Amino acid sequence: MPDPIHDRDHLSELVTHVAEAARHYLARVDQLPAGGTAGRDQAAGHFAGELPEDGDGSVATMTRLLTHGVQAAVNSAGPRFFHFVTGGSTPAALAADWLTSTLDNNAALWVSSPLGSKLEQVAIGWLKDLFRLPRSWGGVLTTGATMSNFTALAAARQWWGEEQGSNVAERGMSGLPAVPVMASGFIHASAEKALSMLGIGHEAVQLFTSDSTGAIDLAALEGALVGLKGAPAIVIATAGEVNAGGFDPIAAMADLAHRHHAWLHVDGAFGLFARISPVTADLADGVELADSVIADGHKWLNVPYDCGFAFCRDARLLNAVFGMNAPYFPATEADHPDFLYLAPEMSRRARSLAVWATLAAYGRNGYRAMIERHGGLAKRLADQIRASSDFELLAEPRLNVVCFRYRPAGTPESELDQINRRLGQAIIADGTVYFGTTVYGGKVAFRPAIANWRTEERDVDIILDVARGLAER
Repeated sequence: MPDPIHDRDHLSELVTHVAEAARHYLARVDQLPAGGTAGRDQAAGHFAGELPEDGDGSVATMTRLLTHGVQAAVNSAGPRFFHFVTGGSTPAALAADWLTSTLDNNAALWVSSPLGSKLEQVAIGWLKDLFRLPRSWGGVLTTGATMSNFTALAAARQWWGEEQGSNVAERGMSGLPAVPVMASGFIHASAEKALSMLGIGHEAVQLFTSDSTGAIDLAALEGALVGLKGAPAIVIATAGEVNAGGFDPIAAMADLAHRHHAWLHVDGAFGLFARISPVTADLADGVELADSVIADGHKWLNVPYDCGFAFCRDARLLNAVFGMNAPYFPATEADHPDFLYLAPEMSRRARSLAVWATLAAYGRNGYRAMIERHGGLAKRLADQIRASSDFELLAEPRLNVVCFRYRPAGTPESELDQINRRLGQAIIADGTVYFGTTVYGGKVAFRPAIANWRTEERDVDIILDVARGLAER
């Protein structure tokens, strides 16, 4: 197939073929092992080889993807994938994402995608409403929590520079002092990665913890802020710590930040969704007092990878960092937003279609119902662990993450970490349910997270049976 134009006549057949394969897959994904086939690694090996001189054409190529490709994939779209706080794609979001690829618009500028730009404007407004953030805040869609943290912390760095009398976006950080960054032990690797990319450095973060789980020591944090004697700083709070779903006391941290000349950033990759339900809203109390906050879309919003959101109290700072001038870029008009000037990427997938579609389809009450259902499932699993004789609950589930370990009777404490590591490897290899290990309070543990719209009681109820069976083997 020397030129794609000669493949044009196959396009209708190709789209129909893929749609039929997708329909078949989605009809059975609830019953598929979450980790995929036992031969997933071997199936991935079918895609090795040199770049072909003459391609096989789209039909033959897609046939390879729909056979070996699907065999090499994990079934993260299904209800038993509990790893990495991964959501699925709601029906509305999936359909909108297919349309996004079909239209293939660049949502950087209004002129390049009026649809993508308008829906991003609307979706950002709806998300602020959903999370009960001030309407006056600025916001932008990103690729996920890492780039959302990067975007929001770039605004924080710009603020910090202005407080030092310098425009960091224009002049860089040469000659400026180190940026003081403070957090609890809950800080996520994505925030640290963002600090590395911003030139602040992840080793610059001062951690103030009160126990082995990483919970914040507020007195120590205040002491460090006081010690700066009014110099500006950045404080990072976490809403939804990944090991057990813990929350920093955001309102208290906001009070300290405002009294001691610090920017408060809240990493709410999945924990921000607690604000949707009155049952869990108090966990994230005070988020509206922060200077910036982020969340993931491909977690609890259940839109396709990749998607995230960054919100900033002072939208001007986003433009100060990411704004640009070029003779071929138009000036932004008030009613025609150009999100290219508010985010890192210049070329931007129109992920707003999926975000808008899922919010339009299910609304506030639909998401509230899902959040509460998932919280109930987490408590159900916790109750099963408490009632068992061979598993130990390490933390009460506060939201949707359940932290526990295998602890058979008579096993010495010194052997438990190794046993749980081996069991974690067996769970991944088996794939019936899918979640990995972590270290919580100095103990090797599991942390399944319930975030997929498809997940029901039957999916949670097999977790301990599967783990127990693998352990006994």
